[in-house]
Amino acid sequence: MTPPVLIVGLGNPGDEYRHTRHNAGAMVVDRFAASRCSGWRRERKFFSEVATGECGGRKVVCVKPQTYMNLSGEAVAALSRFYRVTPDQIMVVADDADLPIGAVRMRPSGGSGGHNGLASVKQHLGTQDFPRQRIGVARPVQAVRDIASHVLGVFEPDEQVRLNEVLQQADRQIQCWLEESLGKAMSLYNRNH
Repeated sequence: MTPPVLIVGLGNPGDEYRHTRHNAGAMVVDRFAASRCSGWRRERKFFSEVATGECGGRKVVCVKPQTYMNLSGEAVAALSRFYRVTPDQIMVVADDADLPIGAVRMRPSGGSGGHNGLASVKQHLGTQDFPRQRIGVARPVQAVRDIASHVLGVFEPDEQVRLNEVLQQADRQIQCWLEESLGKAMSLYNRNH
C-alpha cells in the first residue's frame, strides 16, 4: 500500500490562538480538509488533530499539531514514522512574517527562517528537505525582530479581507502539488501579494 501524503498546518492549540497570524498554517489545512477529508479527530499518540481523505487520487492525512508551535516536530515525526512517509511527502504550511500579507510561497526545502515550528520539524525529521508552503503575515515594522505579539495577534480588519483570498490560493496550490507537481504548483501559485 502506498503511504499517504501528510499536509501539516502549523499553529498553536486552543481557541485563544485559533484566529491569530501564527495559525495561518492551520487555517490553510482547515480549508483544504473541509472539502476533501473526514472530520477532525484528536489523536493523542500523535499529539495532533488528524483528518484523512483523498486528493488527486492520493490518500492525504491532514494534520494540526496540538503541541505548541515550538514542539511541532514531535507530532510530524510521530506521524511520519507511523505512516512511513518520507520527508518529501510532507507538506508543512506555516506563517511567515518576512512575506507581505497576501503572499503564498511553496518551496521544496530550506531553512527555518527563524520560524520555531519549522525549526522543530527540521530537528525531528533530521533534514530540512521537506516541502513547505509559507503564508505571508508581514511584520509591523521591518526593523522589529521580536515579533511575538504581532504573530500572536489576530488579523486586522483590512487583512481579514485578503485572508479568504490567500486561503483559496494556498488551497489550490496544495491541490496542484498533489495532482501535478511541486514545480507546477510553484510556477502557477507562488506570489508576492
